[in-house]
Amino acid sequence: MIAKQEIRRYAERVRVWVGKYRNSHNLLHWHRDCELLYVEHGSIDVFCERKTHTLNTGEILYVDSGQMHYMQARDPKTVLIVIIFDYEILRPYMGNFRLASPKLTGVYPVPRIYGELRDLLLRKPPFYAGEAAGMILSLMASVYRNEPLEVRTPSDRTAERFRSLLEDVSEHCESYTFTGAASYMNMSDAYFSRYFKGSAGVPFSHFLNYVRTSRAVALLREGDLSITEVAERCGFGTIRSFNRIFKEFTGYTPSRLPADFVLGEDFVFPSDAPFNPTLHDCELIESVANLSSSSPADGGDPSSAR
Repeated sequence: MIAKQEIRRYAERVRVWVGKYRNSHNLLHWHRDCELLYVEHGSIDVFCERKTHTLNTGEILYVDSGQMHYMQARDPKTVLIVIIFDYEILRPYMGNFRLASPKLTGVYPVPRIYGELRDLLLRKPPFYAGEAAGMILSLMASVYRNEPLEVRTPSDRTAERFRSLLEDVSEHCESYTFTGAASYMNMSDAYFSRYFKGSAGVPFSHFLNYVRTSRAVALLREGDLSITEVAERCGFGTIRSFNRIFKEFTGYTPSRLPADFVLGEDFVFPSDAPFNPTLHDCELIESVANLSSSSPADGGDPSSAR
C-alpha cells in the first residue's frame, strides 16, 4: 500500500549513496536512513516535521532518521542533490539531541562533498567505504555544531506511533474509522484531527479514502470481484459513496476505470498547495549504483523515491 517505511539496502559495505534528480516528487514516507537535500537549481516544497519548507537554489534541508516527509518541485526544471546515508554513522555521537529545524540556516559545502563522494563511490579505491562514512561524519559534525539543537522529547515516541498508525490503516482500511484511529493514538478526537492534519498535510478522512480507493483500483484491475464486492472489501459504506469518492480520486467511475490506470499521488498534498500534483516526471539524472529501495511508495526504484 502507501505511506510506509522505505527500506534501503546498500551494496557492499558502503553506507552512503548520492544522486541528482530533476523535478523531484514522492509519496509520504519515512526511512531509518538520513537524507541531505540541496537545491542546485530551482525551487521545491518539502513537507517534513509537520511543516512545509520551501527550498530555493543553494538551500539545504536535512531529513533525520524516522522523519515523515515528502516533496514536490515547484519548477519542473528544479535539480536536487541528494545524499543518503545510514543513521548508524551518526548514532554513536548524537546523544539525545536533534536539529531544531530540518531546514538549515548555515552554509555548508554540500555540492563539493557530493562531487567528492560520487567520485569516491565510482572509483572504489581501497577503504573507500570508511572514507565515505568519514566524509559524512565530518560534514554532519559541522552541521550539528552550527545549527540550533533541541533535546529529543516524548513527542518523538508519538511520531513513531503515528507511523505505525499509517501502516495499520494501509493494511486494514476496510475497518478503520476516525474514532478508531484517534483511539490508536491515545488522543481525543479533536486533538487527533489537528495532529493528523499537521503531520500528514491532509485530514484523516482524505487519507483513509485514498487508501481505500487505492485498494479498490487494485481489486478492480484483478477483475475477480463485482463492483459491490470491491466496495465492501474496501470499507465503503454504500455504492453511492464508493462511486462518489472513487471518482473524486481517479476521475472515473468504478465501471469505467481504464485497464492501465495508475492512481496518482494527490492524497499527500493539501488542496491549496502551490504546485500541480499531476506532474509525474521525476528524473534521476545522476547517481551511483550502490543502493536499492523497497517501499510501496516508490516501487523499488531509488529514482522514484524522490
